[in-house]
Amino acid sequence: MSEDKSYTYAEAGVDIAAGNALVKAIAPLAKATARPGADASLGGFGGFFDLKAAGYSDPLLVAANDGVGTKLKLAIDSGRHDGVGVDLVAMCANDLIVQGAEPLFFLDYFATGKLEPGVAEAVIAGIADGCRQAGCALIGGETAEMPGMYAPGDYDLAGFCVGAVERGEALTGDKVKAGDLIFGLAASGVHSNGFSLVRRLAADRGWKLDRPALFDQDVLLIDALLAPTRIYVKSLLPVIRAGKIAALAHITGGGLLENVPRVLPDGLHAWIDAGSWPQPRLMAFLQAQGNIEPGEMARTFNCGIGMVLIVDPTNADAVRAALEAQGETLFEIGRVSAGPRGCTVAGGPGHWSGRAAWGATFNA
Repeated sequence: MSEDKSYTYAEAGVDIAAGNALVKAIAPLAKATARPGADASLGGFGGFFDLKAAGYSDPLLVAANDGVGTKLKLAIDSGRHDGVGVDLVAMCANDLIVQGAEPLFFLDYFATGKLEPGVAEAVIAGIADGCRQAGCALIGGETAEMPGMYAPGDYDLAGFCVGAVERGEALTGDKVKAGDLIFGLAASGVHSNGFSLVRRLAADRGWKLDRPALFDQDVLLIDALLAPTRIYVKSLLPVIRAGKIAALAHITGGGLLENVPRVLPDGLHAWIDAGSWPQPRLMAFLQAQGNIEPGEMARTFNCGIGMVLIVDPTNADAVRAALEAQGETLFEIGRVSAGPRGCTVAGGPGHWSGRAAWGATFNA
């Protein structure tokens, strides 16, 4: 090769023109997420947000970041790229609402070996959809094309969300007490946790992902598995601001067992009755396919409950009415009592395929 050869970035595998075209293509998606405090325009070196314009007087900022986990690999392998953007926002925005914080703005990071504009646009369209569902503005992000870092067709996602809550109104768990009721909001599916096990089962059991699911002939198995994570922000924000919620727990990695104790003070224990809500057919399918013990289900999957609420009994009827009016499915699933800080999920014979009465406990 001639030493006089003139090299270009494109020859090294980075297409600047494709990146610029992507920014232009997604600009309308970001603009559609504008809200008070942000115009959601793209192209600068940073995104601005005006807290005063958003209506806050003395706010605390709350930040969260997350990814989608190995659900992303399943989406890539199946060529279904739109829903994972919603998942990305959901994992961050749902973490903010449990602090009592309203999600305000979101930024994403999309990294790949070679930029495929159609794929990137689908992913970012999902992110914009998630932002609209959460009521936050997509004010910026980063698209990184890095040849040699990723296998052909692969990409990775990370999301960053900032919210606000007025000083003194944050949910910290300090109001939780013995005798409080535990409610669960129905999940939309597996959400974004446990997919390393899901993918292992798919490989070992030879699932036909593009065929109707055994538990629902109207849905392809891949679509049931990739159903986007439900975003609970708009439903929960009014009851939080009305002072009706003592604590919230987003059920992610660690399942019910490990997430509920995160919002309990010392000396309190959450008791959850696995028979108090119907086991979703998708969860029953996963459990049967893997011969998974009930306790393992409770620490791996959401088991049909995407968000846990802890509520004073005097507020229970108001909370139920408000959330059902917002289209949420609500179950009373347990109670808080004195005991070591932790959670116990228990069921009788037949609950979650238990052959006898069973229980699983995690103490924080």
